[in-house]
Parts: sequence; structure tokens; C-alpha cells
Amino acid sequence: MKRVTFHLDFISPYAWLAFERLPQALQGLSYEVVYRPVLLGGVLQALGQLGPAEVPGKREWTYRQVLWLAGQHGVPLQMPAMHPFNPLPLLRLALACGRGGAINRHVCETVLRHVWTGGADAIDAQRLAQLRATLAPARDPDGADVKGELRANTDAALAQGIFGVPTMEVDGRLFWGFDALPMLRAWLEGDAWFDSGDWDAAARTPVGIQRARPG
Repeated sequence: MKRVTFHLDFISPYAWLAFERLPQALQGLSYEVVYRPVLLGGVLQALGQLGPAEVPGKREWTYRQVLWLAGQHGVPLQMPAMHPFNPLPLLRLALACGRGGAINRHVCETVLRHVWTGGADAIDAQRLAQLRATLAPARDPDGADVKGELRANTDAALAQGIFGVPTMEVDGRLFWGFDALPMLRAWLEGDAWFDSGDWDAAARTPVGIQRARPG
């Protein structure tokens, strides 16, 4: 049985879409999923990148696309009252319900639905209190151990080469984004393309020009 590690940050609508469609995308295959929260902002900062919602034009397009994709795939999705927002309280709450930096599917779904259905403020204090009461975490979300797990998850993701969420890792290979689900299935099914050499050859494509990063 293959193990798929699903790296996510609840701030990402694509993580919600991929989470919802993963069982259907991999139906009939033998696998298990480990859900690992990471701080997307920490990943982007380490790489010197902005998130899609921080780039004018791309922000609006992202929201339009995810709403359209949700409709196409039958996934309930309403934009939260504000986006982007600070996901730290949600990430720490989720991790406080798990162990070893991983959370189960129920916790993952509960927090994602809190953010991506209903159109409310994802980090409203009253709603966060209700979410905490619902999840009843075994540990203190503000405890040093939970904070350390989130940092460790984020650092480990960077070390693996993860640059965005959702990213599904299996057998050391990274599959990024909602639209990578068919490719992930192909790997799990033993698609011959992965033995063609193209996977490795893609990483050896020479860089033609490299612009200096602003700032």
C-alpha cells in the first residue's frame, strides 16, 4: 500500500478542492493518506515568493477560477469574508488534535469546511472558539510543542522541495496542485510515462534567462 502525504494550508482554496476530490480521483487504488499542515506563508517567504492572493490581477483570477472549479466538480465553496487571512490559529488548532505533525481526515475536513463553506470570517474569535469546542483538541494549540510541530512540518516541506500547497508526496515524488490529481493517480497505477526519463529530464532543462528578484 502506498502512502500519500498531503501537505496543505487551510488558507488555500485549491487544498480544499484537492481534499474533497482526492477519494474520487484515487478510487479503486490501494493507498493511505497522511495529512500534514504547513505554513504556506513560511514556505513562500523562504523562497522569496508572493502568494497568488498577493498579486493584483492574479488574486481576482484565482478566486474566479476556484469558484468555477468548485461548481464543475460539485464541491461546495464560498469565499470567506476576507482572504488572505492569518491561518496560524487554524493550523495550530488542527495540529493540537493530532500527533507527530499529522492530523486525521476528520480534523482536516472540519477546518477546511470552517474556512471554505458559508462565506464567514475564517478567523473570527467567536467562530474559532466554536471550532475549538467542536474539535476538542487534546493539546493546547498555543503550546510550544504544537508551534514546534508546525515549524518542523514547514521546514521539512521546504527540504523536500515543496513550494506550494496542496502538494501530495509519494515515493519521494511531489505532485502539486488540484490539477495534479490525475498525474498522482497515474503514478500510483504504474503509468509507464514515469519510466520514460521525462520526469528527470524536465529538471535538467537549462535556464535561458534569470531575472533578479525585486527588493
